[in-house]
Amino acid sequence: MSPRASRDEVGRARAVIAGFVPVSPEQASARRATLALLDQTADPLGRQDGGHLTGSALVVDAAGQRVLVLWHKKLGIWVQPGGHLDGDGDLARSARREAVEETGISELRLASALPVDLDVHHVAPPDAGRHAHHDVRFVVVAPPGAEPVANDEADRFRWLSLDEVEADQGCDPGLRRLARLGVAAARPVL
Repeated sequence: MSPRASRDEVGRARAVIAGFVPVSPEQASARRATLALLDQTADPLGRQDGGHLTGSALVVDAAGQRVLVLWHKKLGIWVQPGGHLDGDGDLARSARREAVEETGISELRLASALPVDLDVHHVAPPDAGRHAHHDVRFVVVAPPGAEPVANDEADRFRWLSLDEVEADQGCDPGLRRLARLGVAAARPVL
């Protein structure tokens, strides 16, 4: 059970979402829904069954050519690393923490403290009911030669080019959008 987020932590998260500038109708819809969740839910940074915020990070290789996806054991899908905030309103820090935990690559660095994408999707893990993840998505850059390490949550990884992400039927439209936006956001800091 995660600790309940303080009002300050929720306010910190809300400021990031309120300042996000959508570049697509999907992002605009996700922003509206996430702001509503923050305003109407008792603990939006926790793990409430009705829905909550999550933080994820697209891992871009040091050359800016490939992204890392992992096989999520519980959900049975290819995704970028990410997970629950557990009360932390510093969304960028949480997303980076989750990426380090799920990939084993400790030297990941944030491309920006600002999110590159927002996405609302439903998950149905075997140990919880179906609920919404309001995912705040950041970009992290891996050091040269970085290789992920299998763990409890992910035991398979793939480095994919943008063309491979686009062509892979195992990658959902939200991941495709994130890959396009994430690689473009990472290139200026490489």
